[in-house]
Amino acid sequence: SPEVRAHRRWLELKGSGSSVSEAQVLEDTKERDARDAGRAASPMRQAPDAHLLDTTDLSIEAAFGEAVRIIDKSMS
Repeated sequence: SPEVRAHRRWLELKGSGSSVSEAQVLEDTKERDARDAGRAASPMRQAPDAHLLDTTDLSIEAAFGEAVRIIDKSMS
């Protein structure tokens, strides 16, 4: 979700000393997503044969494990 992505990005920025607010990072994230989805050339959208891996509630380790599972399943 944009909220979780913005929170993760805000934590990165905060860790590097930035004073940007989490609300601003969320606003920027939503604006970038809208711009990327609406552009004329190569708009951001899921490919018909893509596998969606929603990492919103997953740890890095769990996301990696799920990605490996998807890859293994598609190769068999």
